[in-house]
Amino acid sequence: MAADPTPMESEADLNRLVMESPVERDIPNAESGERLDSNNATDLNENEVDGILEPYVGMEFDSEEAVKEYYDAYATRVGFRIRVGNFHRSNRDGSINSRKFLCNKEGFRDNKQSKRGEVRRPREETREGCKAMIMARKEKSGKWVVTKLETKHCHPMWISRGKRVTIPAPSQDEKDKKIRELSAELYRANQQLAGCRKTLEMVLKEVDQHADRLTKSVQDIVKNVKQIEDKDRENL
Repeated sequence: MAADPTPMESEADLNRLVMESPVERDIPNAESGERLDSNNATDLNENEVDGILEPYVGMEFDSEEAVKEYYDAYATRVGFRIRVGNFHRSNRDGSINSRKFLCNKEGFRDNKQSKRGEVRRPREETREGCKAMIMARKEKSGKWVVTKLETKHCHPMWISRGKRVTIPAPSQDEKDKKIRELSAELYRANQQLAGCRKTLEMVLKEVDQHADRLTKSVQDIVKNVKQIEDKDRENL
C-alpha cells in the first residue's frame, strides 16, 4: 500500500492551478496562419493557452452569448474556428435552454446534386468529421452550465498572427466552486485509501492467524508420529 496521501495544497496554490487571470497576447488568426500537424496540437495548447482557463464540465456563464464569446475566444487561441450548433427549447415557454457550439470542421458536407442538374464548381472540403464541441444548458438559477465537452480535434490546427483576444475572466464564485470540487475529490480519495488500508490489515491479520494454526497443526502431527514410533520400539 502507498504511504499517507499527499497533503492538500493550499487554497492559494489550488486557485493558481485552477485558473489564471486573463491576459492579452498576440494570438493566431485562423484565416491567415500556418497549418500545424495534429501531432503538435498538444504543444500548441500548452504554449498558447497557458494561463488561460480551459473549458470543463460544470463551467458557468451568465448567458448563452457569454458561452459563445468564451468558446470563440478559446478556439482562436487554440487554432480553430467555431460554428453554432443545434439547440433545445423549453416546453414551458419556448425559450432556448441548451445550445451546442462546434468546431467548424464538425460533420461532413452533404454532396447533394442540384435539382436542375447544374454542374457546379467543386468547393474545397472544409469538414472533416471533427467531434470537438461544447454544450451548455440553462439552469433554474439562470446560469448557463457546461454539461458536455470534447476538446480533441481530428485535424491540423492553425498557427496565426496578429489578432488580439481577451478571454472573459471567470468569477470568484466559479473559482471557489472548482476549489471545493477538488477538495471533495481529494477527501473521497483519502476515504477510499483508508478503506483499502483497513481491508489489507484485516487480511494480513487473518493470514497470520491461519499461519499460527497451521504451524500448531504441523507440530501436533510431528508429535503424534513420534509417539507412535516410540510405542513401536517398545513393542519390539
